[in-house]
Amino acid sequence: MEHELRAEYIDGRAAADPRAEIKVWHVVRQDGTTAMCGRELEGAAAVRSTDDWGNPDVPMCHSCGALYLREQP
Repeated sequence: MEHELRAEYIDGRAAADPRAEIKVWHVVRQDGTTAMCGRELEGAAAVRSTDDWGNPDVPMCHSCGALYLREQP
């Protein structure tokens, strides 16, 4: 199954808001908007590759990370 990272923004700001800052990255199944932890994310939110998972400079949702690992071979 393919996955990607999708952003959640500080203070619930919209992705289009010029003041939007990324709070945490969640893992979603590719092209999805529901994080593995159950949080609904904005369709316009930034996405990045799961290759960045585990990078200390990328703040990750711990719940999503644990569930993501269970789906990896």
